[in-house]
Amino acid sequence: MAERESPEMRRLRREIDALDRKIVQLLNERADKGRAVGREKEANGRRRIRDAEREREVLLRVSMANAGPIPQADLLAIYRRLMAATRALEARDRERLADGEAGDGD
Repeated sequence: MAERESPEMRRLRREIDALDRKIVQLLNERADKGRAVGREKEANGRRRIRDAEREREVLLRVSMANAGPIPQADLLAIYRRLMAATRALEARDRERLADGEAGDGD
C-alpha cells in the first residue's frame, strides 16, 4: 500500500522537478558551449580534444564555489563526468566533420 504524500512533500517534489528541468537546460547549454570551444580548437589546428590544464582549472573553480551540502568529492565526480560527456560530443563532431570532408570528393 502506497503512503500518502503530504501537501508539503508534493510541493517540495514539484520544486525539485522544476529544478531538474533547469539543470537539464543548463547542462545542455554548457555542452553546446563546450562543442563551440571544440570547433574553435579545431579551427585553430589543435588536434587534442582533452585539455587537462583547463579541466583542472574548472575543477578548482567548482571546488571553490561549492558551499555545500554536496560533498566536494561527489561534486567533482559529477563535473568529471560532465567534462567526459562534453569531450565525447566534441569527438563525435570531429568524426562527422571528417566523414563529411571525406565524402566531398566522391
